[in-house]
This record gives sequence, structure tokens and C-alpha cells, in this order.
Amino acid sequence: MVAFGKKLKERQIQEWQGYYINYKLMKKRVKQYAHQIEVGTLDRRHVLKDFSRMLDNQIEKIVLFLLEQQGLLASRLTKLREQHDALEEQPEFSQIAELREAYRAVGQDLLKLLYFVEMNAIGLRKILKKFDKRFGYRFTDYYVKTRANHPYSQLQQVFKHVGLGAVVGAVSRNLHELQDRQGSYLSIYDPPALPLQDPVVDLIKAAVDRLSYSTNFLNFLAQHALIMQEELPAPTEEHIDEERYHFMSLLLNLANTFLYMVNTYIIVPTADDYSMSLGAAATVCGVVIGAMAVAQVFSSVYFSAWSNRSYFRPLVFSSIVLFVGNTMYALAYDMNSLVVLLLGRLFCGLGSARAVNRRYISDCVPLKIRMQASAGFVSASALGMACGPALAGILQTNFKIYKLTFNQDTLPGWVMAAAWLVYLIWLWISFKEPSHDVEERPSPHASNSEPAENDALEKGLKQPLLITSEDKQEDDEDQEGDGSEEASEESRQPATSIASAYRLLTPSVKVQLLIYFMLKYAMEILLSESSVITTYYFSWSTGTVAIFLACLGLTVLPVNIVVGSYISNMFEDRQILLASEIMVCVGILLSFHVILPYTVPQYVCSGLITFVFAEVLEGVNLSLLSRVMSSRLSRGTYNGGLLSTEAGTIARVIADATITLAGYLGESKLLNITLLPSLIICLSSIVATCFTYNSLY
Repeated sequence: MVAFGKKLKERQIQEWQGYYINYKLMKKRVKQYAHQIEVGTLDRRHVLKDFSRMLDNQIEKIVLFLLEQQGLLASRLTKLREQHDALEEQPEFSQIAELREAYRAVGQDLLKLLYFVEMNAIGLRKILKKFDKRFGYRFTDYYVKTRANHPYSQLQQVFKHVGLGAVVGAVSRNLHELQDRQGSYLSIYDPPALPLQDPVVDLIKAAVDRLSYSTNFLNFLAQHALIMQEELPAPTEEHIDEERYHFMSLLLNLANTFLYMVNTYIIVPTADDYSMSLGAAATVCGVVIGAMAVAQVFSSVYFSAWSNRSYFRPLVFSSIVLFVGNTMYALAYDMNSLVVLLLGRLFCGLGSARAVNRRYISDCVPLKIRMQASAGFVSASALGMACGPALAGILQTNFKIYKLTFNQDTLPGWVMAAAWLVYLIWLWISFKEPSHDVEERPSPHASNSEPAENDALEKGLKQPLLITSEDKQEDDEDQEGDGSEEASEESRQPATSIASAYRLLTPSVKVQLLIYFMLKYAMEILLSESSVITTYYFSWSTGTVAIFLACLGLTVLPVNIVVGSYISNMFEDRQILLASEIMVCVGILLSFHVILPYTVPQYVCSGLITFVFAEVLEGVNLSLLSRVMSSRLSRGTYNGGLLSTEAGTIARVIADATITLAGYLGESKLLNITLLPSLIICLSSIVATCFTYNSLY
């Protein structure tokens, strides 16, 4: 992978060369600032003022050129509209075909303009990120907030592509009208929207989708999944994505995600009863529940590595191991063996293919629907989390077939074993293994069949120009001047080990991983000990516990809708992050049993506050992680998704171990003892968040 400076020079449209962001100049200026601050000739205030002015000038240059080009496109569209109106009175097929081609020509020029905006938007984000890393400031948040919210904002033109939407709509609508609709009077605005089979419009739509950075529900859910991707995929990569995509395989991938989450939480309401029926203490449920997470710590790594070579074989292996694990879990009752019970849960954890699920969406789903697929991953996880306890509440029966017992303790195992067997058969029949030899495929630009009207665009985006010695010298200087961390970022080579991946993490990313650890720990304590706590204090039945847990799970999607569609548009992410941490802390504090008798309203309300705001925190935290984590962690075995999964899984393991260890002191002390580490970790994350963000401003 080449550095962004090279990529910008290779892909920019030559006649527009003077209007792109001067990335080379700004990188040199950042290095000059660093040197001047080091020798004491400049202070921080002067650097911030000078760099802000330079950015303002660059953005103004881009925006004024953008407005000029939009005006030219608008003038052409106005003339074409007049021709279109004249043809409606006296239609001639030859002139209609010519008019359609004229609109397509405007579409091609519009596409060039969209790529122009995209390259500049990426350049702005990268130079802001580089400034923050070099000086340790959180300058990006300050700059974007002060510029984007101003009534005369020029930054909005770049990041929100204001005005281009009208041009996109005009081209799309007129091409739609010029198609042979055989008397249909529907337009692109009338539901149901008719499909427009025009490659120019498809390309424009894909470019607009990539350019859109406004926070909405779908984008929020997709970032919640932490499925990372390259900022500027090449058109050849998008073509390969189309060839690798198979809808049924994606559906099977999401089904695996759903079933695994059901498998994780279906035993929570009955784990304490099962432990006691085998002669163990009720609090051993922490080990029973946590055994799956222990195995997942290791399975995540080998599944992530395995997905470099295949997706089908890891999913088959996962299904078989989960079938065996659930069967062992169910048989442990009749064998009267706690060891078999724990081994069954360990096998279930060894079948965790969530790393493969994420990787499949990242590598094999086309960019234009990757956002929806990522949102589907999160939705499937949330639905599974709610369905698991609900299903356990339904399985309240007791009968025997031969020597096998089927009751509330064993039925979760039998039901999940049957589900994984059915899934395995479906997987074997319907899954299509995508090819893994993408590097050997010829690139589309080698073909001579492309129309001449695409030449200007393709020269800038598909056919790299010769790299001059000056360019090479520039990149060599960048590598030498930016230090090892930025050099590794520019090289964009995947991390080769957990240690190398950890070295790529900035202090703010480490704090966000700490927050992720904290919220997973707090949620696991709440969920895993719920059956023991509610039985001890309120004498709840298994069905009541199941309903409570299912209701908690059902809050996930509504909470994400509210945060993704409304709250994130009103407040900055860091504000939501800190507020959510404080509310999680409040929920934990309210959960303590101090003096007054412990009541159901206190437990339910405090649990709801903790869980809901932990969900808000998870979404915002992973959204931030997906934007600031090094691009080297977007691919390879040791990727950003694996790091976050490992952090959350280790938190669950420690939480479940805490429940079991605290159980030796008695159930009367279990609640407060397990909540105390949650409170300490939560307060630590709040302090770390405040310290990190205050030091960056």
C-alpha cells in the first residue's frame, strides 16, 4: 500500500491539480511546527492559530472550485432540461438517445467531482489526525466543531457535500424519465422506487455513499460492529467485492452470529440450578457461564487466522464443535458430572466464529451494502441476546426418553445442539466459498472495452501515473520525519502479532479499550449473577429471571435507534461517552445493598440504568474506535475487531471468575463484593477519559 501523498498525486485529475488539498505542504508544515516547538521558537497558541488559518485557506480553495464546478454542471443541466421539454412535445427516438447520452456525460463529470471531494475530505481527515498524533492535542474536535457549526461553514461543503445532492437528483431523475417505461408516470420520488438500470447512476450512488459521513442509525450500528475498511478502496477492489458476494452466504454468516449469541445467553437463567443439581454451589454458575468466554479468548485468534484462507471450513468446524459442546452440556445432568458440564461450555467457546463473521462482512460484502450488512451483524447479535433468555423461560418442562432427562437445565443444550445440526446442513448445502486469489485477478483497466468518456476519470482513479524521484523523496522524508509510529501507519501493512498490534494503539485508543473492558465487565456481572441474586433476595422463578433478561436484551436496538438517529446529532461523541460512563457508575452505585431492605424496584431500575447506558457506551465507544484506530488494523489476523473482541472476552472471563470466588463468602455478600470491582473499574475509566481528553485539548 502506498502512502496517501502518493495516492493523492496518482489519482487526482490533472486539469484540477491546483485545487486539491496541498497535502505535501501541510505535512512539511506540521514537521516544521514540531521542530520550532522543540527549539522554543514557537508556542502552542501560535501553532494552533497558524495551522487553523492554513486549513481555512485550503478548504476555501477547495470549496470555491467545487461551487464553480457545480455551477457549470447546473448550467449544462438547465440546457438539457430545455431540450428535454422540447422532446416531450415532439418526441424523436434518435434525439432521446442523444439526450440520454448527454445526461450520462454530465453524470461522468459529476462522478469526477464526487471523487474530487472524497479525496480532499480524506486528505483533511488525515492531516488533522497527523497533527493530533504529532502534538498530542485534540485539535480535530476543536476545528471541526468551530467550523462545521458556524452559519457560514465552508467545511460543511466538503464533509456534507452540500449542493451536490441536487445535481445527483437531477441527473438520476432525468435518466429515469428517459428510460422506456411504456407509459409509466412514476418518478424516482414515487414509492415504490423503480430500479434504474444505468451504470452511471450506480457509480454516482456508490460514490455518494462513500462520501456520506453524517451520523445516522445505520452508520451507528455498522460502527458498533467494528468492521473496519480501507478509507479509499480502489475501483478494482469494489469489482472484486461484487464477484465474491453471495447473499445466501451472508445470510448464513448472520445466522451463525444470531445462534451463537442465543447459545451464550440461553443458559444464564438456569445455570445456578444446574450447578446445584450436580452438587455444586449456586455461584459456580459464574464458572459455567464464563467457561465459554475462556475458550473464546483462544478461539478468536485461530478463527481470525483461519479466515485468511477460508470462510466455509471455519464455519463448518464451528458448527460441529458447538453441536458437540451443547450435547455434552445436556448429557452432564444424567452423567452427574460437573466436569462434563464445564467441558461442554468450553467446547461451545471453542466454536466462537465471530471473528470469521466480522471478517466475511469486511472482505466479501460490496462496499455499497457493507453498512447494511454490518448493521445486520449488530442486530443479529442483539436479537440473539434477547432470544436466549426468552427461550430458556419457555423450556420449563420435565420428562425422560429412555435414560435421557429433558428439563429446564438440559433442554437449552438439546435445543441448541439441534439448532446447530440444522445450521450445519444448511451451511453445507448453501454456502459459497469466495475466492481468495484476488491479487492474481487482472484489473479492469487492462480492458480496451471501456468507453472513451470514462478516460478522464479512469486515468485519475485506475491508472497510476509514474512516480517521480521527487515523490519518492517526499515519502522518504515523511517516513524519516514522522517517526516509527507514523511510518508504520503510512505503510499500512497488517500487524503480525498481538504485540505489534498493541504498539499501534494510541493513548486515546487504549482508554477506549479500557472503557470497552469496563462496560463488558459491568454487563457480565449484572447478567451472570442475576439468577442467584434474584433467587436469594426476591425468590424469583427461572421464568421470571428469563423475562427480566429478555427485556434487557430487547432494549438494545431501541437504544441504538435513539442514540444513532438523535442523540449523536445533538452532542459530540466524547460528551456522550463521558455522560454514559457517569450513568453506568450511577447504576452500579444504586445496585449496592447498604442499609435498607433490597427491593425489586431498586434492583430492576439500577440494572436497567447500568445495562442501557452500557449499551449506549458500547455503541459510541466502538464508533470512535472504528474511526481512530490505525488503518494497519483494518486487515490481517490481528485486526481491530480481534483486539476489541479479546478485551471484551477477557472482561467477561474475569467477571464470571469474580462471581464464583465471591460465592465462597456467601450469597448474602455476593452482590456488594461483585459490584465493588465494577465500581472501581468504572471510576478508573472515567478518570482516564477526563485526563485523556483534557490533555488533548
